[in-house]
Amino acid sequence: MFAGKHILIVVPARGGSKGLPLKNLCKLGGITLVAWTARLIKSLLWADRAVVSTDYEEIAAEAEAAGLTAPFRRPQAISGDRVGDADVLIHALREMDRIDGMNYDVVVMLQPTCPLRQPSQVTATVEMLIEKQLDAVWTVSPTDVKFHPLKQLVVGDNGGMTYYDPAGANIIARQQLSPLYHRNGAAYAVNRAYLLEHSAIIGPNSGAVIIRDTLVNIDTATDLIAAERHIAQPLSIQPSCAAQQHRSAQS
Repeated sequence: MFAGKHILIVVPARGGSKGLPLKNLCKLGGITLVAWTARLIKSLLWADRAVVSTDYEEIAAEAEAAGLTAPFRRPQAISGDRVGDADVLIHALREMDRIDGMNYDVVVMLQPTCPLRQPSQVTATVEMLIEKQLDAVWTVSPTDVKFHPLKQLVVGDNGGMTYYDPAGANIIARQQLSPLYHRNGAAYAVNRAYLLEHSAIIGPNSGAVIIRDTLVNIDTATDLIAAERHIAQPLSIQPSCAAQQHRSAQS
């Protein structure tokens, strides 16, 4: 419980993944991404319940071995790569309300693909949501000015080029650009009422916890290798799954 609110943590970990097959079971420093998340959750003493939402039995078994629970299975209808986060969280919330016989006030989503996040960052996200009575709070990271939308270009099939946003033609110096941020996947906290009423994880009354530390959001084998390097693993230890295939292809 956090400030009188019952907190449900949901770890979404479906079996399908095109960029990195079964990425939630890939290992970083000898530990699966699901287990990295479970290990972090153990330090979040304010969480009332932490569950994994998966459609894959091997992921459920790994999650339970790491200390999470897997009391339900995600239906196939919300297990594809084009299913929104809100659908997954609503399903998990309703299942846990039914199983536990209570209503959780806040849902926190911790994706296994951000293993470098810190407990304090997750706690700050929930704290902001509750103290400021917001619809949702996400963790975000500053976007490098080189990738600002007003500096982006579109190249057509015929090779022609133009600005993605016509206003980009007026940008001469980077000082003209307002700071922008992108979601980093470390933590999402959503108010129960807003999630159920709007089927969304962000609303007009939302906030952000800015993280300036290095975070690697793992979607590809290259990302997994980058995360491995960040935790200073010896180069002789090779990452599992597709990351191994990636290195073999490069040699």
